[in-house]
Amino acid sequence: MAEESWHQARLIPTSGINGADEQERRATSALLAVMTSVREFGRVLIQPLGAPSGALEAFIEVPFQFGERRLYPDGLLRARRGQKQWTALVEVKTGVNQLETEQLEAYLDIAHEQGFDAVITISNEIPAMAGMHPAKVDKRKVRRVALHHWSWSMVLAEAVLQKEHRGVADPDQAWILGELIRYLEHPRSGALQFEDMSSSWVTTREAVAAGTLRPGDKCAPEVAARFDALLRYVSLQLGRRLGDDVTPALSRKELAEPALRSQALVQSMCTTGTMQGAISIPNAVGPLVVTADLRAGQAVCHVDVAAPKDGKPTTRVNWLVRQLRHAPETVRLEAFTLHSRGPGTAELLKNVREQPTVLIEDPRKELRSFQVALTLPLGTKRGRGRGAFIDSVENAINTFYGEVMQDLRAWTAAPPRLRETPEQPEERPSLTSTALSSQDGQEPEPSRPDDAEHELTPAAAPAEPSAEPARTAEPDELQPVVERPDHEPPSPAPATDSGQGMLVDRVS
Repeated sequence: MAEESWHQARLIPTSGINGADEQERRATSALLAVMTSVREFGRVLIQPLGAPSGALEAFIEVPFQFGERRLYPDGLLRARRGQKQWTALVEVKTGVNQLETEQLEAYLDIAHEQGFDAVITISNEIPAMAGMHPAKVDKRKVRRVALHHWSWSMVLAEAVLQKEHRGVADPDQAWILGELIRYLEHPRSGALQFEDMSSSWVTTREAVAAGTLRPGDKCAPEVAARFDALLRYVSLQLGRRLGDDVTPALSRKELAEPALRSQALVQSMCTTGTMQGAISIPNAVGPLVVTADLRAGQAVCHVDVAAPKDGKPTTRVNWLVRQLRHAPETVRLEAFTLHSRGPGTAELLKNVREQPTVLIEDPRKELRSFQVALTLPLGTKRGRGRGAFIDSVENAINTFYGEVMQDLRAWTAAPPRLRETPEQPEERPSLTSTALSSQDGQEPEPSRPDDAEHELTPAAAPAEPSAEPARTAEPDELQPVVERPDHEPPSPAPATDSGQGMLVDRVS
């Protein structure tokens, strides 16, 4: 029998799953058990919810009496540290099943009666913004008990980040976390990826193409919410690959009032036929902005890069082009000058490489920033697969970051350098004076009358100074006769005008 047909034993098997109930029960038990076993993974999930960093306990299908009914939440989490205790009910949905408002409100009431702190929901629904809940519940009930939501995509992304990048101290616990990852990645687990742009997608897309979409149409807000959910999903997938937290980039105003973000997307679809969002990547040169043009069928990704503060315009363009040596030729570059409005000078990277001056409209104007953009085809289908909108947006973001954006670095000015002190020539010891007058500088030597006769030519080398100062012979003083070697005859002494007191050798 061939070993290829054998099934490897798994800690969390995917075989034997029959129906949605079994799928939810197994996913709940596997997740909660791994959270209690792998301390690092459990902490990263519940710490943002206000749980203490103590021992974590987990239970499944805990019964509660609610009026005349007996309810069984899928799970219960409890963390203790000292006198502090934190407890949360857990409701899980898998596959395409959605959270029910009535059921959630009942669990919120139970948690309030029991003195619990929160209710956690887990499903494949991805909210448009962090902190939002996909289900609509009575706001009065969440004042007493906190309501949190985890998408299966977020749970899987956190598990991968913890195991592959942040690390798990115990090797056995790391293996257990790996088994959970393998289970959630299996299609039969019910932890699905982002699969659908909603039932309003086709109607909205056709209305945008025809130019008949209006802000009051009911289909437009649903598509706008799904687009933001898609950006959150792509951020999680990209974060898994990069090993860091990648999140959608939203303004403070949009985070405080999510309705403003939805209204802006709907208005953009009505006027220009586009939807735009941004992704924040740690240590990147800027936010990655993606624009889905439904009318043109294009996905455009771009990033804004500040130009260097030093150098000529051509130098600044070359600085950017050098960083894009691995980028495709179809990348579009746009240059903006200081104190200018409107669009700048744009050209393809292929042409800029050959002639950088094509981006410079006026050499006298200072370049302020660049925009680097890449355009790719945009799918139109509602679901997943070839020609689908979801896959085309995800592919555009991954391609732009991998081939263009990850090589870009922000310009930084060079640090100031110390001014070098010029080296002074060393003074000769014999010419250095120790007199007090020398402290203000060396005094010039008195001129001698015969200096002109003894002046050295440039080719002549100066004679070394004598240890004793030269003495002028007196007229009556005899000149000493210098002894010569035997083979060299003595040279006659020069005659003088006076001749007094001088001995002169005469030749007879």
